[in-house]
Amino acid sequence: MFSCGWLWLYAGAALMFLELASPGFVLFFFGLSAATVGVLRLAAGEVFGPTPQLIAFSAFSILYLVFLRRWLKGVFSGDTEKSPLRDISGDNIGRIGRVTAPINPPLTGRVVIGDAEWTARALEPIGEGEFVKIVSQENLTVACEKAR
Repeated sequence: MFSCGWLWLYAGAALMFLELASPGFVLFFFGLSAATVGVLRLAAGEVFGPTPQLIAFSAFSILYLVFLRRWLKGVFSGDTEKSPLRDISGDNIGRIGRVTAPINPPLTGRVVIGDAEWTARALEPIGEGEFVKIVSQENLTVACEKAR
């Protein structure tokens, strides 16, 4: 029963397909393990008997879950934790910008930094057209002071 390489390939495909209906991104790796064993069985022939197939399936399942799951989960779920688009908190600190809408504390104004316009706050009023230095950034709002 376990000696057929095609059976392992079909089981692997079925498990990968079932992953679409289940949460957690785990069945995919069991399917990948089954497919790997199926390919090994087809390549090795009768030398690769039922017991080594089950051992290989278990080993590949553990290896794939431990070493590939985190990386592939990030790829398939759109993990942006390391993306420069997500972490913009310090990109503008120290840069010089130009005020396009006056900043009158506690109200915010607007500042152009490079080719992007940002919401800006400051501790002192800063008029339109003045140059400012960015001292901190929180999400999409920059804190600035007059450039000296």
